[in-house]
Amino acid sequence: MTPTDSLETHRDESQLSALIDGLVARGWYAGTGFIDAGLCRELHADLAGLRARDALQEAAIGRGDERTLRRDIRGDAIHWLDRESLAQRRYLALMAELQQQINVALYLGLFEFEAHFAHYPPGAFYRKHYDSFRGRANRVISTVLYLNEAWPADGGGEMALFDEVETEREVARIAPEAGTFACFLSDRIPHEVLPTRQPRVSIAGWFRRNASLGGVVDPAR
Repeated sequence: MTPTDSLETHRDESQLSALIDGLVARGWYAGTGFIDAGLCRELHADLAGLRARDALQEAAIGRGDERTLRRDIRGDAIHWLDRESLAQRRYLALMAELQQQINVALYLGLFEFEAHFAHYPPGAFYRKHYDSFRGRANRVISTVLYLNEAWPADGGGEMALFDEVETEREVARIAPEAGTFACFLSDRIPHEVLPTRQPRVSIAGWFRRNASLGGVVDPAR
């Protein structure tokens, strides 16, 4: 990361405060322009190159022996970020900076970030789910960066977030517009990707916590 390539150059001063406040008050945040358009275009081009090389894999659900493909639940294809491009390294450096800022503000003990590109072809969706389960919450905060420029109003593909307690009540619907960044508590906020009518591209990520660490402050309490 160059001396000028930091979150300060990719977001407004108030956006970090809004992100922290959103996690504390309701368990989620969404904001536009969090990552600048230039880096979003580079990441989008990176994903296009991966698709051209047939380097994406159909996404599965479950872990270990329970891992299976379920097109009736999830229809995207993914590629884990591996730092092979400058754009990936820049984005991961920005997320490392954000991880540090969240730890300073909320004492969450986040120690790692993992992420993958996600491509949803027309018609694809991801049914309502949690990214982690309470009691096994190594994934603490989920993130999504959208990469599509000029997303049409009738394009579908929004991410719907639901209330932590009233889990059938939708509290936000986020259009997959380039530069929009969303994050939420992985084990508390159910969410889904609505059927898309256009090719939809994003980076899904997770800030993880070392399961051996104790005494962590709960931002939703």
